[in-house]
Amino acid sequence: MKETHQMDPKGLIREAYRIDGITAEDCRTIFLDWALTLPVEVDNGQAIETMLELHGVEGHPMTKVLREGLNTLQQPRRRGGASGRGRSSH
Repeated sequence: MKETHQMDPKGLIREAYRIDGITAEDCRTIFLDWALTLPVEVDNGQAIETMLELHGVEGHPMTKVLREGLNTLQQPRRRGGASGRGRSSH
């Protein structure tokens, strides 16, 4: 039986690292599928870090995609709508 990790129960990330000639585009598709199947209670950043620790190989397109995902999560987000505008003291 193939070993799976609780943050990669389908083994999508693990298998991506095993595919010869996988492209960055393929990795993005796999990453999206993996991210959408994570349980709500799982911290996405921690899940990505765990996948990098378990599988991250320098120069592999999935490693790049995972790091991009982690960087996106860590960037400050602009707040829109009323919460994004300063409250005026009219």
